[in-house]
Amino acid sequence: MSAPRCGYAAIIGAPNAGKSTLLNRLTGAKLSIVSPKAQTTRMRVLGIVPRGPAQILLIDTPGVFAPRRTLDRAMVRAAWAGAQDADLTLLLVDARAGATPPVREIATRLGAAGRPCWLVLNKIDLLGAAQLLPLTATLNALVSFAATFMVSAATGDGLDALLDALADAMPAGPHLYPDDELTDLPDRLLAAEIVREQIFLQTHEEVPYATTVETESFTERADGSVRIEATVYVSRPGHKAILIGEGGKRIKQIGAQARAQLGGLLERRVHLFLNVKARAGWDEEAGRLRALGLGGEG
Repeated sequence: MSAPRCGYAAIIGAPNAGKSTLLNRLTGAKLSIVSPKAQTTRMRVLGIVPRGPAQILLIDTPGVFAPRRTLDRAMVRAAWAGAQDADLTLLLVDARAGATPPVREIATRLGAAGRPCWLVLNKIDLLGAAQLLPLTATLNALVSFAATFMVSAATGDGLDALLDALADAMPAGPHLYPDDELTDLPDRLLAAEIVREQIFLQTHEEVPYATTVETESFTERADGSVRIEATVYVSRPGHKAILIGEGGKRIKQIGAQARAQLGGLLERRVHLFLNVKARAGWDEEAGRLRALGLGGEG
């Protein structure tokens, strides 16, 4: 039997490159929340993928963008920290968008760091090979990538080859987690993220970005079910009214969808109770950022 291998591979890229979709597809589980809106992921999410004798520890990172708020800066720091700490970094690029200025900037910074890095072109199902080859040449001219892969996180095209290559690239060593575990994300944090995903999917414009969710209690019940109480913090009273909706209709819909998702993930019945509070400036509070797993300023 082959010797065990284990290592970290960080997925980094511009917002909406498909990082969370790729992580979920490779792990076969809903670990990182996904929405059509940019900057959905706020923290590092670890996905554990056994592949032959190897254990691949995939790190989904927030998208790299020009930060404005304390929260933004913490998210970008988390992304670069994930890349710095990994054995291998995957630069995931939306092939449709191409070599945009943010992508070029990320690639250049990765090249300057001198760490092992692969290029992964995503969404290849949406365009032809004639467009992929020039893009590959453009990005490899900026950085000498050790390997290039063309995949579709949405359809699964190219992912087996990527996983096989990742397994071979992991350093020799014992597995760090049981192979039947999917993530190191605590259930409390997972619950908050699933609620936040529904806020992204069911509200519009600036409301999702002005929102955070914290799990206040997570209680195992005698019948095997779990009772979860979570608070949704919004920046403005107007956003609170939008989230609650007329007669509480919107927050009930958010809760119902999140409850169904969590029941599947936790494989048990879930009783979910949501409360909405207006708290101006939550995205500048070090304590709130620590609750998100982002740490404070620094």
